[in-house]
Amino acid sequence: MLLPPLRYLRPETPEDAVAMLSDVDGSVVLAGGQTLMNMLKLDLAHPDALVDVHRIDALRGIEHDADGTLVVGAATTYAELARSPEVRRSHPAVAEMAAGLVDRQVRNRGTIGGNCCLNDPTSNYPPLMVALDARFRVLGRDGERRLPASEFFRGTLATAVGRGELLTTIEIPPMPQGSGVAHEHLQVGADSWAIARAVVRLDVADGVVADARAVLGAVYGSPLRLPEVERRLIGQRATPDLAEAADALRDVDVQTADDVHCSAAYRREMAEVQLRRAIRAAVERSVQ
Repeated sequence: MLLPPLRYLRPETPEDAVAMLSDVDGSVVLAGGQTLMNMLKLDLAHPDALVDVHRIDALRGIEHDADGTLVVGAATTYAELARSPEVRRSHPAVAEMAAGLVDRQVRNRGTIGGNCCLNDPTSNYPPLMVALDARFRVLGRDGERRLPASEFFRGTLATAVGRGELLTTIEIPPMPQGSGVAHEHLQVGADSWAIARAVVRLDVADGVVADARAVLGAVYGSPLRLPEVERRLIGQRATPDLAEAADALRDVDVQTADDVHCSAAYRREMAEVQLRRAIRAAVERSVQ
């Protein structure tokens, strides 16, 4: 299907992009375009202008601050994350997720910022960013804002990035010694949508869970943090029996939906299964 008529704009700097997004009515950001282009072809999105940020050097790149914080440009591709030895060393879960995303074509074009800004319930990175306590730097006409993941994701297909603003950078704090992070998901197919997704992070000291994050994806309002599960994990010995903490999910109001792939009840049941698997895997990684 042919694309509808629209303007194509290519800014040179993040500030140029912000100006275009502010001044041009109906403008949207084009990063990797993995979702946006399909929406245009299916007549599901109707922007008047595309602001292509993919080639802005300032929005790409991977580095570490002096304190070990991983700093990733929003237009950094999955492929760049997957093959980065620095990311594999400091935040292996970030590289592992990128390496397992769909196919080579998508990994070479898709961006971590685009995945987070879309915040589709099936998106891979939002639950992981919540579990890792990531921070998001958003640039606007009035300057830059730094937002924790808990404030950045606002619900299904919604984030804190407003009109005329641009996500520039994602900051991921260093992982404490003894941390284990695991993400588990059930997909329709190897290269398809997630039915259920769970991410668990355990910070273990002297064999005991000192802190924990448990997050679901592929549910309404994704990502969904689970404080009830986290409370059952903290203070416990880091053993495979910790997976029983997933029982607490049965008392949580997890909203799911029926669709062509499965019923809401099945999706909720599979969320608990993935959570159990993620807890066990996080335990294994924390004690290595």
